[in-house]
Amino acid sequence: VHYSINVLVNKTEALGTPHLDIPKQGLLPEEQKGFQVSLPCTGEKSEEVDVRIQINVTTEGYPNVTFLTLKRRKVCLKDQSQNGTMLMGPSPVIASTSSFYISVGCASVLIVVMTAVATTCYIRSQNARRRHTANYRRDSPRNVSSQCQTFLRVDTPNNANTVENYSSFQRLPSLSVNAPVQVNNLRASELTEKIREIDVERKRIILHEKLQEGTFGQIYHGVLIDDGNCMKQATFVKTVSEQASKDQISLLLFEGMRMYGTNHKNVLPIIAICMDNVQHPLLVYPFMNQGNLKLFLQKCRFSVEGHFHTLLTQDLVGMAIQIVQGMIYLHKKKIIHGDLATRNCVVDDRLHVKITDNALSRDLFSSDYHCLGDNENRPIKWLALESLLKKEFSVASDVWSFGVTLWELMTLGHQPYIDIDPFEMGASLQDGYRLSQPINCPDKLYELMTLCWVSAPEKRPSFSKLFVFFQDFYNDLGLYV
Repeated sequence: VHYSINVLVNKTEALGTPHLDIPKQGLLPEEQKGFQVSLPCTGEKSEEVDVRIQINVTTEGYPNVTFLTLKRRKVCLKDQSQNGTMLMGPSPVIASTSSFYISVGCASVLIVVMTAVATTCYIRSQNARRRHTANYRRDSPRNVSSQCQTFLRVDTPNNANTVENYSSFQRLPSLSVNAPVQVNNLRASELTEKIREIDVERKRIILHEKLQEGTFGQIYHGVLIDDGNCMKQATFVKTVSEQASKDQISLLLFEGMRMYGTNHKNVLPIIAICMDNVQHPLLVYPFMNQGNLKLFLQKCRFSVEGHFHTLLTQDLVGMAIQIVQGMIYLHKKKIIHGDLATRNCVVDDRLHVKITDNALSRDLFSSDYHCLGDNENRPIKWLALESLLKKEFSVASDVWSFGVTLWELMTLGHQPYIDIDPFEMGASLQDGYRLSQPINCPDKLYELMTLCWVSAPEKRPSFSKLFVFFQDFYNDLGLYV
């Protein structure tokens, strides 16, 4: 049995680099053995520091990996840089009777925690494998919420027709293996130059009501005043609160400028930026009166019939067509989105959809992003298999994310893979599990989703071919009364 271990701290200015007295990876010992984690305070600040000890265990020849995360907290005081040591396991030295009982108690708690985590992982794994035998067609409309969360293997009876009907999509040829990688990473000097091109004075931006707010991110309904003729344009304005760090401000600027210079009816570009206060930059975008697409879909799902938009299948397909058109344009501009989802689209009351950048999405939709121990919040349940396992992004990975986005459209904003732990997503996808067909979703649309989720990137359909299919399907829907 192999293991790897890593120690993470959230405030490095107060706590220095942790030290382990065992290798960070190797084979588990055959006998019970303790290890120590040294936690040296820097003495520069007085802080409560969160410590996470992450242990990954895997058996050779088996794909399953067990993840254990042990959370501790250490208090560091200013001008006191002494080391602190945590004993993980039975201590070989007993200083006193009281410390003996403390050590035994800590060891007992650790054993209970590890046993509970291992048991939970096993139960989840077994439940996941049982789900694929469930037939979603037995669910009644009252069970729509639970049905939408089921995930199925491609080779289960539910999906047998999908596999057999792949031949009906033979006109959707696979992607070129030479799909472009992400090329829109701006260097600091380029970013500064592009910001200077659209920088405006603060007096030209008027903020109205706050539309969304997270821990450090905020989106306002605003107005941009034209400098020449005093014309006013309704806008979205993205900014940060007092709690935002320098890194979060830099990330807002970088992600907000990714689509600078784009010009397409289904892409929302940044049109202005105000840097008068560098701690509170204002990013300005054209206004869409129904706002965020994910929130719009959820309003449609929860509102009483007649009090909000009643979306027909043809409406949802029309919105999917617009997203496909926007993605075709971005790929022609050599821009890989990397985070395509309904939360990164906006819509108006005529159901016009535009793709946006992902600036502030991690904060405003925190439940959609997860960290797998690498200090990087990622949209785990929207990522293609190769993006999740190897951080490879391409046209094909955007196609996978579009499949999940299409599933969001057909479920009116449900959370995908809601029952799956983020740490289990990679193994589940490798085992062939996928989202099940939503209630009232036409078979052909679901077949198209499953094609977007083919493991081999080169075998997924291109956005151009998806556009041809959607146009034909949209026209066919118009023939029915």
